[in-house]
Amino acid sequence: MVIDGVMLLWFFLTALSVAFVAIDIRTTPEHPVMKWAFVLFTAYSGPFGAFLYVLGCREPLPGLHEQYVAARWRQALGSTMHCVAGDGIGILVGAVIGALVSLSILAEIALEYVLGFAFGWTIFQALFMGEMFGSYVRALKGTFTSELLSMNCLMGGMIPVANLAFADDPGAHDPAHPLFWFRMSLALMVGAAFAYPMNWWLVAHHLKHGMLTVRPKGAPSATPGMKEKMTMAAGSGSAIHAPNPPVWVMALVSFAVLGAGVAIALAFGPGH
Repeated sequence: MVIDGVMLLWFFLTALSVAFVAIDIRTTPEHPVMKWAFVLFTAYSGPFGAFLYVLGCREPLPGLHEQYVAARWRQALGSTMHCVAGDGIGILVGAVIGALVSLSILAEIALEYVLGFAFGWTIFQALFMGEMFGSYVRALKGTFTSELLSMNCLMGGMIPVANLAFADDPGAHDPAHPLFWFRMSLALMVGAAFAYPMNWWLVAHHLKHGMLTVRPKGAPSATPGMKEKMTMAAGSGSAIHAPNPPVWVMALVSFAVLGAGVAIALAFGPGH
């Protein structure tokens, strides 16, 4: 079948892409959590993840990482990668459990959301970035809103793909079959595209961090103090009241995206 050949090529390119990013990013002066985020996202998205790493994070010349990642679109890209990498682990675990116990569409969506949000918020956001807030509790409080808005858009984009793509093929719902993982890769990539605009807004209003340059002590830096500036921005509570539009409006938008994704899956999913 054609799809089998496509999947074989996809997984081969994904393996090469993950190996490239995992090796190359070791010399990139990026925050360790963001390094893991790009490796994980590349595992989900194959060559697209490697392309985004080179285009958005890889230092073009020594000492230029700070200036290179300062562009707003790259900051938003880093924020999105961080979201998808952490949430994606919980979502995939939920998808595997849902498939193994044959949950209904709505129950599986709920499980994926709960596990994705819990892992992304409590571990990838609050635990791994806790030093930016001073304590784990403060990090939980400081990252809840941003994680919620980003997660809603991620799930809103991926839910229709995860439930409609290859819906009539039993292999797409079997974690032991490659088609299951190919389907979830497609879903996470679409979800990332939906989450990107929200992460742009969150970064612009200092509710999420983007790329973070971390260099060894004494290493040359084109823009000294960038890490400190990003730390201050991430911990600023006043940013929550940023205008145009306020957070509650963006929260409604995120829930609208999530609701639309669920409605499409329920209306056109298997059995309808």
